[in-house]
Amino acid sequence: MTRRRPPRSASADDLLTALGQLTDRVRQGAERQKARVELAEALQRSMLPSDLPTAPGLRVAARYAPARNGLDIGGDWYDGFVLPDGSLGYSIGDVQGHDVEAAAFMGQVRIGLRAMATAITDPGEILGRANELLLTVDQGLFATCSFLRYDPATGELEGARAGHVPAVCATADGHCGIVEDEAGVPLGILPGEVYPVTRRRLPVGGACVLVTDGVVEGPTYPVEEGLDAVAGVVRSAVMAGAQAEELASGVMEVAERSDHTDDAAVLVLLRDTDRPAAPAQRTDAG
Repeated sequence: MTRRRPPRSASADDLLTALGQLTDRVRQGAERQKARVELAEALQRSMLPSDLPTAPGLRVAARYAPARNGLDIGGDWYDGFVLPDGSLGYSIGDVQGHDVEAAAFMGQVRIGLRAMATAITDPGEILGRANELLLTVDQGLFATCSFLRYDPATGELEGARAGHVPAVCATADGHCGIVEDEAGVPLGILPGEVYPVTRRRLPVGGACVLVTDGVVEGPTYPVEEGLDAVAGVVRSAVMAGAQAEELASGVMEVAERSDHTDDAAVLVLLRDTDRPAAPAQRTDAG
């Protein structure tokens, strides 16, 4: 009768070799992920404007913060440019998904909005046409967005939203609220979508603040609570006569309370004086 040898036990050298191979695979995977995140962040930051247009009496500031865990990068943006009639256009938004694909799609959304705004000035129509353009790209992604048009001659703000979180507006005497105006669906989902336009005057000493959901929403922080926190910051800052840069930094601090895992963006429009219209200028973005 033939006796079988018992299976050879793994030696310490065998175990060390296997552990080394596993460690090497993990390290290579981590390095690839790190390179992918760094690429997404570089791409995202290269697409954010270095300055934003402003006008006499209007102060503009913006902030951007990447995700804390370094993985959810690339979806948020803010932008500003001069429209054909001399008014100023501002947008802020958030692309569904993250990483390099989201950063690239974010660039397409920004370019699409700018392209539409070269021919038209109505915020709702700009969003509608950009929506149709993005649908032709068919990348399977969508974006929420708010678009504002500011008239330097009158101080009037026209705005439209595509599924984005509402703005927060305040006056110098302490009146502050969340602007729950009607919104259309996010860009890149439904053809033929209509985006309602709301109109209001930005009063002297008043501010209009736009944020992405990374500022006001976290794993255990509901968006309603976050918007209330932003409203509190805006009210206090406006009543204290804060500058646009201070206000933008204060609003971004709300993201620290939310323990955000997403990237976050803030855009502030602050009207400090009632001056007559003049050619648009540029201001550095934060």
